Amino acid sequence: MSWGILFLAGLFEIAWAIGLKYSEGFTKLTPSVFTIVTMIISFYLLSLALKSLPLGTAYAVWVGIGTIGTVIAGIFMFGESMNLIRIVSILFIILGIIGLKLTTN
Repeated sequence: MSWGILFLAGLFEIAWAIGLKYSEGFTKLTPSVFTIVTMIISFYLLSLALKSLPLGTAYAVWVGIGTIGTVIAGIFMFGESMNLIRIVSILFIILGIIGLKLTTN
């Protein structure tokens, strides 16, 4: 259950990162409110997952999910570059997340 909550927290991290881009430095009201609400939800879900998962593992996985998601969103939503080095780097992050999951009870 904690891993599912952590995954959901990571998805909300992706959402707030995208919202942050649209908020244009918190100068646009609707994207700013969306960003703040999704930040709160993401942090709350992370705090729930931390009740039973190790801090280092949970935080690294949460950030990893957010990183992977925001890079993919940047590519598809904002036309950011997609090159071999970026793809390989994302694959390393995915391998790190898998490794942390496999080595955590």
